[in-house]
Amino acid sequence: AADKIRLIPQDFFAELCEQIIQHLNHKIPGINTAELCQRIQTSGVDINIGDLAKIANILSFLFSTAARNNLSTEELITTLGSGISALPKHAVQVIRHMWNEQGKAIAVSEDAGNMATVGQFVDMKWKLGVAMSSDTCRSLKYPYVTVTLTVADPSGQITNKSFEMTIPQFKNFFRQFKEMASVLETV
Repeated sequence: AADKIRLIPQDFFAELCEQIIQHLNHKIPGINTAELCQRIQTSGVDINIGDLAKIANILSFLFSTAARNNLSTEELITTLGSGISALPKHAVQVIRHMWNEQGKAIAVSEDAGNMATVGQFVDMKWKLGVAMSSDTCRSLKYPYVTVTLTVADPSGQITNKSFEMTIPQFKNFFRQFKEMASVLETV
C-alpha cells in the first residue's frame, strides 16, 4: 500500500483523508473513490480504483483504530513509523495534520459501529423507459422502470446499484414503500 500511496499527490491524499474523517464522524455517507480516482488519473497519476479503495480502507482502519485507542498525534505517528513498510513523508505529514486538526472528534460509539456494518443509503434515481423493438421482435412497446441506488458500504465506499422492473414489479415496489412510510409515521 505504501508504494501506491507514494503515487498519490499530497493534495489528493489530504482530500482522501479529509473525506474518511468526515465519514467516520458521520458528516458524509461515504467516500466517493470513483470520482476521486478519476480526478487523480486526470492529473497524470496511474492508479486504479481498486488500489485507491484499498488505501481508503487502510486509512479508515487507521483513523478508527487510533480513535478507539485514544491515541495522541505522537503515538499515532510513532506507531506508523514502526510499521513494516514506511509511508512516504508527505503521507505522514498529512496524517499528522489531519489527526491534529480533526482526529480527536471522531465519534466512537457502539451503536454507530453496529449500524455501519450494514451500509447506508445515499440516493435513488429512477427513469421510465419503453423498449420499442429488438433484433428478434419488431414491436415490443414494453415499458419498464430503471432504478439506480447509491449506497455507501460499511467501509464508506460509494457504489451504484442499478436494476430494471416491469410496471407490475414497480407497482409492488411502490406499494411496499407506502407501507414503510405509514409504519414510520406511527413511530
